Amino acid sequence: MSALVFTLRDAPAQRLDLAPLVPQRLAGMSESEIARIELQTTRERVFAGDMFRIAPGEANHIVFEGGSDRFDRIGCGMTDGDIQVNGDVGAQAARLMRSGRLTINGHAGIWAASGMKGGTLDITGNAGDRLGGALAGETTGMRGGIVVVRGNAGERAADRLRRGMIVIEGKAGAHAGSRMIAGTLIVRGRAGPLPGYLMARGTVVLAGGADVLSPTFADCGIHDFEANALMAAYIKPYSPALADELRRPWQRLAGDMAVTGKGEIFYPPG
Repeated sequence: MSALVFTLRDAPAQRLDLAPLVPQRLAGMSESEIARIELQTTRERVFAGDMFRIAPGEANHIVFEGGSDRFDRIGCGMTDGDIQVNGDVGAQAARLMRSGRLTINGHAGIWAASGMKGGTLDITGNAGDRLGGALAGETTGMRGGIVVVRGNAGERAADRLRRGMIVIEGKAGAHAGSRMIAGTLIVRGRAGPLPGYLMARGTVVLAGGADVLSPTFADCGIHDFEANALMAAYIKPYSPALADELRRPWQRLAGDMAVTGKGEIFYPPG
């Protein structure tokens, strides 16, 4: 059966909360019922039918034709199905996602994958600051699933990551992997200053090196771990080229010694 398609009428004049437009919420609803769903905004009352032309289809497969950096919380709380956005999105994409797949054919704003618990988020463009990070007042960030960013990511990617894997094929900003609790962050491009800042546990792989490494990480020498081959096999369906790069010896740094010293950074030898 064909997908349920939302085609953007005009660029939104205010920020919109698209959290209600997820497969589990729309299942069994008619086109008119979907059109009457209210989208929370910053000023004026807006309904889904005001912003989109809606083509009926299977709610388990949703397509947004056209995007905007004012589309916040798209895919929030998804429990099944898949959503494809052909355009950019705003803040908190895939927030608290539990299962399913969200594909963004464009850029994503701040806090993508915040609190994510499962499923797959694939961003073909760039991601903003605090990818997979905790919101203000929260103690943990992303808690499961896998995130793949084909472009670059902003500052503090994987901040307070608790579980799951984040793969960045481009560059990462300053403090990538800051305050990590567990989980895995892999950056193919170059990372900004002080990756792994105050991380307690977890694994950070910096295939392209970093601008400045913290002096509170201890050099453990060069190793060829079997775990790297297992990690490569896991990410091969998502990033084959990066998977090939993981199958080699790495310099291992333990830290952050300013916290518990139980985390690790894998760095190109030399």
